[in-house]
Order: sequence, then C-alpha cells, then structure tokens
Amino acid sequence: MITLVRRVTAACVLGAALTACAATPQSVRPAPSATTTAPSAPPTLAPGPGGLTPVFKNGSRTHGRTVALTFDADMTAGQGARAAAGEHFDNPGLIAALRALKVPATVFMTGRWAEQYPEQARSLGRDPLFEVANHSYSHYAFTGECYGLPAVSGDRMRADVERAYAAFRRAGVPDARPYFRFPGGCYDRRALKALTPVGVTAVQWDVVSGDAFATDAEAVTRQVLEGVRPGSVVVMHCTRSAAPTTERVVRAVVPELRERGFRFVKVSELIGS
Repeated sequence: MITLVRRVTAACVLGAALTACAATPQSVRPAPSATTTAPSAPPTLAPGPGGLTPVFKNGSRTHGRTVALTFDADMTAGQGARAAAGEHFDNPGLIAALRALKVPATVFMTGRWAEQYPEQARSLGRDPLFEVANHSYSHYAFTGECYGLPAVSGDRMRADVERAYAAFRRAGVPDARPYFRFPGGCYDRRALKALTPVGVTAVQWDVVSGDAFATDAEAVTRQVLEGVRPGSVVVMHCTRSAAPTTERVVRAVVPELRERGFRFVKVSELIGS
C-alpha cells in the first residue's frame, strides 16, 4: 500500500500408539506412545454478510495494550526494469532494526516483490518473529479508481491473489498467512465477492503512518504515536525507494510505545483475540 487510504480453527490432534511384539518367549515392553499435534491454523474472521470476504481493521480496545506494526513490501508487476536499473524496493535495514528491537510484525508482500527478492522473502517467512501475508501479485488496484494504480479486472482478482501465494512458495516461504491487503487499501463489494473462494481475511488498518514518500521521519513518528490505541493496526512500508524514513520511524516509535505499556504483536494475534 504505497498510496494513502480509501478506505479459530481448532488444532487437529493425531495419536499414534507404537507397540512392539514379542518375537521370543522373553517379554518386550511396548514402545512409549507418541502423540503428534498438528500446528493450529492461523485465525481468520467468519465471512461477512452474503458470504463476502471479511474485513479486519483493528483488534480489541479492551483486551490489553497491544499494537500490530504491518509493513507493505510493494513492487508492481511493471517495475522490473526499475529494479534492474538499481531502484531498491526492499529495506534490509528496516528488517534488521525490527530484529534488533525484537518486534513481531506482519509483512504484506506482493508476489512480484517475492520474485525480485526471494532470499529476503524466504528469510522473513522462516523467521518466527514475522509472518508473511498477501498483498496481491501485481499491486494493481482491485477497484476502478485507486490513486492512479492500474486496475485488475474482476475476473482476474482471485487469480492475482493465488499467483502471489504461488510466488511465495517458489521463494521458500513455508506458511504464508491467509490475510490479504488490498493495494492502495481500495476495495468494494465486487472485490470482496471475488476473493471469497480464496478464504482470506482482508486486513486494513486504523493508523496511517504517512511514511509513503515521506522525508520527515519526525513527522511520521508523531503521526504514529498520536494515532495508536489499544488493538491498533499501523500501516507502514518495507520499500527503501518509496518510504526512506521508515527504519528511523520504527527505531523512535518502538521504545516510546513500550514505555507507554504497549506490547507488539502480529496481526494473527489481534485477530485471534
């Protein structure tokens, strides 16, 4: 989301009892039983009215002082030439800062970004500090008017999201979350209906950081600190060329929010609570 806004499955338990049979008159003790618990599926919201894709904006305001920092790793389907010419759509310094500060975060990644930076995508996807979610393959708009972005036709919306998941798998992301963020934050009923078969929860936000194209880190920091409430979802960006201040903002915001008693969580924890 480089432009500004417009807008639990139970775990399955498999039990296997392993026994040894006596091959001679000498008795043999049965092998100890082994119980394997499958990992829980990430929490999602129930479909909305008419079975439409549900939309999550923020978590509970009363269940503790939690906040989710989210980062859009944006790269459109048409920006390959710019990347080849040296433009940086990644931000390793930001990720290093989050790791140093031990901040859990959710990264909404486009499939094109994962193709351009497969090692970074794989590293994020395999680091328990982070969770990778879907930001479309192309970063094209899912509505007719969305801040000048090219638009995906209605019959291609589902395929665009599924293509992103395929790109994540090829990059080595083992378990991308069933969460989707609309490019530009733009959606309508048609878009929600098109994504219903994919089974995702659409994730928006309630705090716009303003880091997109910003050059004043202090102003962005103030905007985040003034906007955060318990259960907030903050939208920021993991793109050096289009959001050059974000690392500095994170390094300022995190200690201040911790001083105020906030705990950083991933989106999945907010949805699950």
